[in-house]
Amino acid sequence: MGSFSEKQEALVKESWEFMKQDAPQLSLRFFTLILEIAPAAKNMFSFLKDSEEIPQNNPKLKAHAVKVFKMTCESAIQLHEKGEVVVADTTLKWLGSVHLQKGVIDPHFEVVKEALLRTMKEAMGEKWSEEMSNSWAGAYDHLATAIKNEMKA
Repeated sequence: MGSFSEKQEALVKESWEFMKQDAPQLSLRFFTLILEIAPAAKNMFSFLKDSEEIPQNNPKLKAHAVKVFKMTCESAIQLHEKGEVVVADTTLKWLGSVHLQKGVIDPHFEVVKEALLRTMKEAMGEKWSEEMSNSWAGAYDHLATAIKNEMKA
């Protein structure tokens, strides 16, 4: 995990600003992709469990997706500024316990990462680049590692 450059941070910030306006559609696409890649994941999300299709206007789903995008984006900023992901202790403990309780394991983090990157690629269209993809992937990996470490703690 090399250092995170100013350019990488800028790419993440800029693309998040661009995508934020479409957060509701993005969050829907994000969950659709998670379930396409890993249909069994449905049972891990309380707000998806009892429904046959993805609830189009489920506020919990939107909130959850936006949280994932935002935390990854914030991780990128911290990676550049501090050289590591700094998540508030309470947040990290909470994230660790929730993921543990839901039975999240390493491969699940990869599924979410793939869905995240594919969602962004579609959303960014022409603006998407290899470098942008690598920047988000790097930030996500750092965040996922922090959560996994907390789960093992």
